[in-house]
Amino acid sequence: VFGPPGVDASTNVFGVAHIYASFNDTFVHITDLSGRETIAKVTGGMKVKADRDESSPYAAMLAAQDVAVICKGRGINALHVKLRATGGSKTKTPGPGAQSALRALARAGMRLGRIEDVTPVPTDCTRRKGGRRGRRL
Repeated sequence: VFGPPGVDASTNVFGVAHIYASFNDTFVHITDLSGRETIAKVTGGMKVKADRDESSPYAAMLAAQDVAVICKGRGINALHVKLRATGGSKTKTPGPGAQSALRALARAGMRLGRIEDVTPVPTDCTRRKGGRRGRRL
C-alpha cells in the first residue's frame, strides 16, 4: 500500500478530483492537493466504444470507478471535488456525466470534502459563435 508513511486507514488522506464534464466527454482527473502531481486520469472515451457515448452518465460512472480503485491503491481515501463545465464563451452548464461521476466516486467509498464549481466565467468576452442572427434551427 502506497500513500504517506505512518498513516492508518482511519485518517483522511486527501486528493483533488478535477471533473470536467463537457457535452462530448467527461474527464475524471485526480491530483495531489497542489494539483501538480497526477495520480489518476480516466475519461469517458476510454471506457466506451461508441463516440456518442463518451459523455454519457454510464461512461462517467465507469471512469470514476476506475479512478477510485487507483486512488485506493495509492493510499488516497478522500477527495475535494472541483467540477468544471466548458465555460468561457460556450456553455456554463456541466455535461450529463458530471453528477454520475461524483455519485460513483462517493459510492466507491471515497470520502468527499469540499465540492466547488471551477467553470471559467468570462468577465468580458470574445464574441460568441453563431453570428449576428444566431443559430437558426
